[in-house]
Amino acid sequence: MSQTVTALLRLRELILSGELEPGQRLSELSVVDRLNVSRTSVRAALARLQEEGLLEALPYGGFAVKAFTEREVHDAIELRGVLEGLAARFAAERGGDPARLAEMKRCLQEVDELTLSEELTGEDFTRYVEINQRFHAALLELADSPPLTRQLARVVALPFASPSGFVMAQAAQPQARTILVVAQEQHRALVEAIENHEGARAEAIMREHARLARRNLQLAAENHEALGLIHGGALIERRAAV
Repeated sequence: MSQTVTALLRLRELILSGELEPGQRLSELSVVDRLNVSRTSVRAALARLQEEGLLEALPYGGFAVKAFTEREVHDAIELRGVLEGLAARFAAERGGDPARLAEMKRCLQEVDELTLSEELTGEDFTRYVEINQRFHAALLELADSPPLTRQLARVVALPFASPSGFVMAQAAQPQARTILVVAQEQHRALVEAIENHEGARAEAIMREHARLARRNLQLAAENHEALGLIHGGALIERRAAV
């Protein structure tokens, strides 16, 4: 990998892991010393992370690690729901590649097999994350819209705005299996809507589906252990206890 990519990946991980805390100031020179890469590479990495929303530029120079309110995360999830809803409508109206629809059906079957067990383990939810990513990727390919793909990639750049952003936090909740079953039924209904070329229905299902992430965020915000399971969860400001 190039030094720029190396700097980007390492710096992003330091932020998402919580090793670099919200509000912490970063200068080019301090990052160069920490990562032992060129200043040009660091400058490019810092600019990219600002674009992703993980850093904010300071008026007197340098950057600071950004913190996110629950409202900001809600807004990002809502925006993702709008774009994925549009992808679902495109997929239903345009027909698309049968192989991609077959992949979505395979994902449904694999999740059905996971939910046969009454007690789901952390390994089961890790497996679900992989299946869920394949399902959403297949949907986007079915939509066949490069402009939409680009815009959605920007929205899901933050881990807690992605389709699987709160799945591992969900695993720590008593309602974990119930929420997973609801998500699975929404996926099943989506596939049916796409097969029947019901664009409006497919769009509505995906917009509602995204809101499960908001539910998981609300549950995680009340549980410090669950919040710690979210990659990037350290960046989310917790509500003050009442």
